[in-house]
Amino acid sequence: MSNIPDDLSYTKEHEWVAGLEDSTTVTVGVTAFAADSLGDVVYVQLPEVGANVEQGDSVGEVESTKSVNEIYSPVGGEITEVNQAVVDDPSLVNSDPYGEGWMFKVRVEGDPEDLLSPEEYTALTSGES
Repeated sequence: MSNIPDDLSYTKEHEWVAGLEDSTTVTVGVTAFAADSLGDVVYVQLPEVGANVEQGDSVGEVESTKSVNEIYSPVGGEITEVNQAVVDDPSLVNSDPYGEGWMFKVRVEGDPEDLLSPEEYTALTSGES
């Protein structure tokens, strides 16, 4: 089982959110569980900077040797930055999903709902294989 950082929030769709407690702009990525499930990531499509998104919107995709999966925004707001490094080198999603493999940043508008704590996400993923 992958290590699940305890300083992040999570979604049932396997995205993580960093900075929610101390910032109006959060960083979003996909979890190590998702990266492991995907296999070798070969392509990443991210949203446009300046785009306004609603929580739960499909904002991009991750393509691996096994499948293509949607990336959903775990929060609503404005996309302020995308990680060009992960577009240029999609393998960063596999090698460092919680670091260099981050996807995009969002200036949060409103209160996000239905985010999971590390404990809730651990329980969710322990029932999956």
